[in-house]
Amino acid sequence: MSTPDKEIEALESSFPALSGQVFAAEHRKALAAGFSVLQAEGGVIYRVFPDGRREPVKQIKAPVSVPNGRKFRIR
Repeated sequence: MSTPDKEIEALESSFPALSGQVFAAEHRKALAAGFSVLQAEGGVIYRVFPDGRREPVKQIKAPVSVPNGRKFRIR
C-alpha cells in the first residue's frame, strides 16, 4: 500500500471518533443555548430539555448491526 493510501486510511479510521466528539460538543452547545435535542436510547426517542427533563417522543426498532464491508439493502 502506498503512502497516500495509508494516509487516507488513517484519516478514514479517525472519522468515527472525531464525529462522536463533534456530535457531543454540538449536543452540549444546543442545550446550553436553551434548545431541546432528540436522543435515542433503549428503543425510544426522547426530547431532552436544557433542564434535564426527558420526554418520550416515539418508540423505535432496535438498531441493526452491519459488519464492515457488507452491503445492506433498505426497502
